[in-house]
Amino acid sequence: MGGKHSFPRVSLPGDRVVLITGANQGIGYHTAKWIAMMGARVIIACRSEEKAREAIKRMNTEFLEDKGKGTEGVSDLEELNVSFMKLDNASLKSVMALVEEFKASGLKLHTLICNAGIGVHKQEYTEDENEFLFQVNYLSHFLLTAHLLPIMKTSGPDCRVILVSSVAHRMVSFQLDEIQGKQFTENTFDGMKFYNRSKLYQIMQMFSMNRRLADSNVTVTSLHPGVVETGLLDTFGGGVSGAGLRLLRGVGGSKTSFEGAWTTINAAVNPKLAGVRDVYFSDSKPSTVSGQSRNKRDQEKIWTYTLTCLKEHLNEDIIKDLEGTFREMS
Repeated sequence: MGGKHSFPRVSLPGDRVVLITGANQGIGYHTAKWIAMMGARVIIACRSEEKAREAIKRMNTEFLEDKGKGTEGVSDLEELNVSFMKLDNASLKSVMALVEEFKASGLKLHTLICNAGIGVHKQEYTEDENEFLFQVNYLSHFLLTAHLLPIMKTSGPDCRVILVSSVAHRMVSFQLDEIQGKQFTENTFDGMKFYNRSKLYQIMQMFSMNRRLADSNVTVTSLHPGVVETGLLDTFGGGVSGAGLRLLRGVGGSKTSFEGAWTTINAAVNPKLAGVRDVYFSDSKPSTVSGQSRNKRDQEKIWTYTLTCLKEHLNEDIIKDLEGTFREMS
């Protein structure tokens, strides 16, 4: 890193709670490890308990190595405060089980990092009958956020929701009637387009959710981690055109998993970002989003459609808390 850090090495209090989805490998792993190494309590929400336990063990081994070397920013804890909760974004029941487990823990929640996701995928539908990419990358995270917001609102100042999106959101337009993709066949379904759109929905969620949280202690930001050399990148195969790949890579080329985590870590811990909302980060700096993602009418269309998709899992109290006074003001 040449001595120049792309995220601040700060001391985090042990009672600051961070929940991150999909953190047993890739950028989520490094994000969770570094936030824990700076002192926070971190919960990794993953599908596989075995892989999560292995990841936690590996985090502690690397933590002791860094502490022994005197790495800047590493806390003097004897062991990282990292624990596991089960989450499978392909199942709304699994999301609700995590919500109940978290509520039962009695913990506060200061930072929610919606990191889990999949890349290009064939046409497939979840047990909830939603298009796979739409649910795994967007819908389940929306449901998780909606249920945890009441806890975050009572957890003190500077609570943050961070949506790990992608510059790929710039490559597509919003088409409400194509969200589930059921008019396509296996041969005509464009997995790349549906991946890109799932990332677009996250940016739109940032804007629409922030409007409803404007007077609260909770902020929502989003980011592009960069083109990271992980298994997810392999799913793109030949589906990315030369121009598209250049847009994804930008001028900096691809990144390691650790480098890919820098922007997320910065968004989570940088004290200068307290109270910052409606910002999309790339390389830890504010960047521009597509004009499509800023279309308020379309933001409200997908917001309404999302609530319809989740109606069996959102009671009146959650919806009222989620909407706040926004409906009354609209």
